[in-house]
Amino acid sequence: MKTKRIRTVLSVALVVVLFCVAFALLTRLLQPKYATSLTEGSMISQYYQESGGHEVIFVGDCEVYANFSPMELYRQAGITAYVRGTPQQLIWQSYYIIKETFTYETPKVIVLNVNSMRYSEPVSEAYNRLTIDNMRWSSEKVGIIQASMTEEESFFSYVFPLLRYHSRFDELTSEDFRYLFQSQYSTWNGYQMNKGVEPLETLPTYRALASYTFGDVCYEYLDQIRLLCQEHGTELVLIKAPSVYPFWYDEYDEQIEAYAEAYNLDFYNFLDVVDEIGIDYSSDTYDAGLHLNLSGATKLSSYFANILAETYDLADYRLDPEVSAVYEEKLLQYDAAVAE
Repeated sequence: MKTKRIRTVLSVALVVVLFCVAFALLTRLLQPKYATSLTEGSMISQYYQESGGHEVIFVGDCEVYANFSPMELYRQAGITAYVRGTPQQLIWQSYYIIKETFTYETPKVIVLNVNSMRYSEPVSEAYNRLTIDNMRWSSEKVGIIQASMTEEESFFSYVFPLLRYHSRFDELTSEDFRYLFQSQYSTWNGYQMNKGVEPLETLPTYRALASYTFGDVCYEYLDQIRLLCQEHGTELVLIKAPSVYPFWYDEYDEQIEAYAEAYNLDFYNFLDVVDEIGIDYSSDTYDAGLHLNLSGATKLSSYFANILAETYDLADYRLDPEVSAVYEEKLLQYDAAVAE
């Protein structure tokens, strides 16, 4: 009788294990891989393979991952940096990403792109997924989900992605099978290289807004970011990348300048120094001024590298044999990709 009971328990346990394995495999198969298409969705996970040892962390939307190259920061000034950017990254998402970053390392400088201050509400589930799906599970991921969900989304669809992606059977491609158990790197320390050229020929027409005031929720999260950096002894630096569209209104700039002055923060609006940087929108952008291409990002990164090195007491890791060995190898691969 006892033997029969044991066999029953083992059989049930085996069924449960097999169900869990099958459920996990099916979930992994149906989730987008972001390996060769929509590669921006894999950016958040690539950090975990290289976390630690970065003195500068960039946080923000496409205006950071398309415009700032950590490889050029290292080449110019020996700065170790990583870009934790994701598409349409909202200010509360930046907060939780910064908070998560502090569980892996404590950088000397957090560079926050302030373009996200213009958005007071979640934009779409599609953008949420690109930022959240591939985050590791943690209290920070729970927080970012709860803060980011649109009214149509459910928390459990993030816990059990199969609830969201069960209908992808008809959309599966060879990518889904090829990258079932492996990941594809698409960035250089978070920088997404683009060598295309689409010049800015005419400036977009800018419309007047009913209100230029940033939402209270944006200020609340900016405050939390500031206090979080203060708690860890990390310098918070605010920037506005030199993207000509969406338009950055003077009223926006005045609010950030006032905030920076009130809390003794540095704010760099690179739109104001485009000529000094040497950016030429006829050759340094791949999409008519929304983002910089490789040429433009190289110029901007070299320019900012000098500011960072001179202002924030960062080490020159070109003089560190152990670190330089890693970065010199990365530079060889980076330069090979540039030359292709």
